[in-house]
Amino acid sequence: MQPPATAIEALLEGTHADPFSVLGIHEGPGGCFARAVLPGAVEAEAQSLSGAVLGRLTRIDPRGLFEGVVTGPRQPVRYRCSNGAHEWMITDAYSFGPVLGPTDDFLIGEGTHFRLFDKMGAHVIDHEGATGVHFAVWAPNAQLVAVVGDFNDWDGRRHPMRRRSDSGIWEIFLPDIGLGRAYKFRITGPDGVVQPLKADPFAFASELRPATASIVAKPGKPEWGDAAHRAHWAKADPRREAISIYEVHPGSWRRPPHPDDKGNPFPTWDELADQLIPYVVDMGFTHIEFLPVSEHPYDPSWGYQTTGLYAPTARFGGPDGFARFVDGAHRAGIGVLIDWVPAHFPTDAHGLARFDGTSLYEHADPRQGFHPDWNTAIYNFGRREVEAFLTNNALFWPEIYHVDGLRVDAVASMLYRDYSRAAGEWIPNADGGRENWEAVHFLQGMNRAVYGRHAGVITVAEESTSWPGVCLPAHADNGARGGLGFGFKWNMGFMHDTLKYMARDPVHRQYHHDEITFGLVYAFAENFVLPLSHDEVVHGKGSLIAKMSGDEWQKFATLRAYYGMMWGYPGKKLLFMGQEFAQVREWSEARELDWHLLGQAPHSGMQAWVRDLNQAYRRLPALHARDCEGDGFAWAVVDDAAASVFAWIRQAPGANPVAVISNFTPAVHGHYRLPLPIDGVWREVLNSDAAHYGGSGQGNMGAVTARDGAALVVLPPLATVMFEFAGGTGAGD
Repeated sequence: MQPPATAIEALLEGTHADPFSVLGIHEGPGGCFARAVLPGAVEAEAQSLSGAVLGRLTRIDPRGLFEGVVTGPRQPVRYRCSNGAHEWMITDAYSFGPVLGPTDDFLIGEGTHFRLFDKMGAHVIDHEGATGVHFAVWAPNAQLVAVVGDFNDWDGRRHPMRRRSDSGIWEIFLPDIGLGRAYKFRITGPDGVVQPLKADPFAFASELRPATASIVAKPGKPEWGDAAHRAHWAKADPRREAISIYEVHPGSWRRPPHPDDKGNPFPTWDELADQLIPYVVDMGFTHIEFLPVSEHPYDPSWGYQTTGLYAPTARFGGPDGFARFVDGAHRAGIGVLIDWVPAHFPTDAHGLARFDGTSLYEHADPRQGFHPDWNTAIYNFGRREVEAFLTNNALFWPEIYHVDGLRVDAVASMLYRDYSRAAGEWIPNADGGRENWEAVHFLQGMNRAVYGRHAGVITVAEESTSWPGVCLPAHADNGARGGLGFGFKWNMGFMHDTLKYMARDPVHRQYHHDEITFGLVYAFAENFVLPLSHDEVVHGKGSLIAKMSGDEWQKFATLRAYYGMMWGYPGKKLLFMGQEFAQVREWSEARELDWHLLGQAPHSGMQAWVRDLNQAYRRLPALHARDCEGDGFAWAVVDDAAASVFAWIRQAPGANPVAVISNFTPAVHGHYRLPLPIDGVWREVLNSDAAHYGGSGQGNMGAVTARDGAALVVLPPLATVMFEFAGGTGAGD
């Protein structure tokens, strides 16, 4: 039956709500009938995919609409088009059936699909005898969605998509295109207003900023060589492993001497792998943690305002480069963590904001949907499709890129409805409280999914409040009484209190002794990571060395002592790049680190000290095997505020105990009585005052001997020393 003229007009204008009902091959009483829009063609011949001629079509509209009877059953077809001397072939996208099935509709609609990234976005596939790209996007409130790109002159009239009414997903299979094609979605909202062209929420790659189109790409890599690394962590209890993390902003660790031919100043992932992985191995760190690697439009956001959660940023090359980096790190024995940002997203026009003309991914009410700290949108965690989108992304990175864990950013902002809001600017929960139970439910489900599907992968919460049970198991209920299910939590209190203490004049430290001791009251309440992160060296805070008290020698000595105390303190370690050699300038994402400082002895000495701390931390089980358990720690000296001395014992079953002693005054204590749990020889394994590190060279001649429960030791000025018990059996049991 001939469609009414209004339908034909809508079809040619690209506004027909159901183009598959009128285009393609349709069976009827007289056989099959073909209808196609073939711009520029004057004549058209229908052929099967194998090349058999099926019939000729007649142009019934000069804008390129063709119709005609074709022989054979309903099947995908190609058209041989001509216009004078010019001929070309077009495979008809509208002659192909749908790719997604009813099961996909159900799982996606229910929010229970754990491999959405296999279904959504753009995938090169073979379908009904042809190779092409399948596009799928969720836009349930849209009147119309079309895919546009460099394959159709960005013309929204060319490829309007098929709506799957059950799930609100729109899809289309475009034959004869492949990897590397740029595309976006042209979405007409429920009010008939066409939205700005939208990037694909599930895109695996994107154009280099400031361009914003999605790129058809294959994520990950086909072959990996990291089986041994993954097998080790799959069997390990990470709480009892040495974990020392080097936090890196990949765009400013090192930079090439000159930008590339596109003006891009950043290194490729392969260039980073050649330099960063050997450096981390040499420094003794166990893991690299990258600031967000997902696509983001604005360099100074450092990746925390992402517009492409599934796409490694184009700044460092294609997604295959990131996969090679992770594989190379794993082959070298180094884990890779990434910062992950499910708390909020930027409102750039090409991103998720009002994606289908409605507040789809975000809350409509700004009291729930607007983040006042960052001028961003907040995900609607209570919507199952949004929860599934984020949970699938958490699963995507370990599955496709083999990352070893996710450090989840800004968890506190997710947990509280009144976060950074004044009275009247937030909406209480159903019980009248401030807790965001929808976000809790999402975090619990995300952690259950990650830990349930990826053995050896960890999640780490950046959570700055006293929310209970961050690292307790996530029960199956909606979370009001269960834990959040994270593996670890950043210990923000440790960072805050200890940095405040280090900034004080040594004369005054005796009055603030509790700034060190208080943290050990709650040190085992969660599984903690001790973070000296990028947040402490930006926005006018200066570098870590600049925060230390005293003249230049005292600053370096204090920072070495501080690191020594931290590496002896219970908890996993995290240090932001540059602080291992005492970067002097505040960090900026716009330049590389000041590597020239390593030509100066204090800086090279600091680097050597951090290297030796990492090696001792990994070598001595007493320093790491009970990082998260109270029986791995015992005070030796807790109340010597007058001397600003702190001493404790680290211990683990089957390991020799280690004594950690810090003296935060410039005075040398030449005969300090140090209580020790076992009589005998204790070997000095680390001393931050050694001349090799830039210290004054005070020490204990390699060892001390404990008698009657104590030893007389030399405590160098502004220094941390560590002693390992060197005799006996079963020590520390």
